[in-house]
Amino acid sequence: MDETPKTTLAPPRMADGGPLLIAGLQEHFRFDDLSGMPSLWKRVRPRLGAVPGQIGNVAYGVCYNTDEEDGFDYIAGVEVADAAALPEDFASLRLTPQRYAVFTHAGHISAVRGTFMAIFNDWLPGSGLQSADAAVFERYDERFDGRTGLGGFEIWVPVKG
Repeated sequence: MDETPKTTLAPPRMADGGPLLIAGLQEHFRFDDLSGMPSLWKRVRPRLGAVPGQIGNVAYGVCYNTDEEDGFDYIAGVEVADAAALPEDFASLRLTPQRYAVFTHAGHISAVRGTFMAIFNDWLPGSGLQSADAAVFERYDERFDGRTGLGGFEIWVPVKG
């Protein structure tokens, strides 16, 4: 039985996301075991701001390549102009233009699973929209404090219909 507390969502805003090239550290996770995600962010955080070709100061957590075993690839990183000069241990992923429902997660980062569950189990089925075959990403701007896990961030869910 899932012990994740029920999350109440504020209505999302709709946004057209342009192309993005995200670069950072990548790992494969399972939806039922995200325990390695904080250590991935801990490894990448000191390198943010010094990534070759970095654009801006927004960090991204991108979920993509979902597989049949409830797993997915995840990149913790930043937007870059190109991938030519990236460190050897960095991966990159190009996001194409897409329509998104944008949700705000205002609480501590540890409660994000409840927000994702509310989006995909409650909001999406009742929205009249469908999930598009594209990456879901978290967008962490200057309000978010990676050391405390507070400040809030956005969750961008690709939609169609």
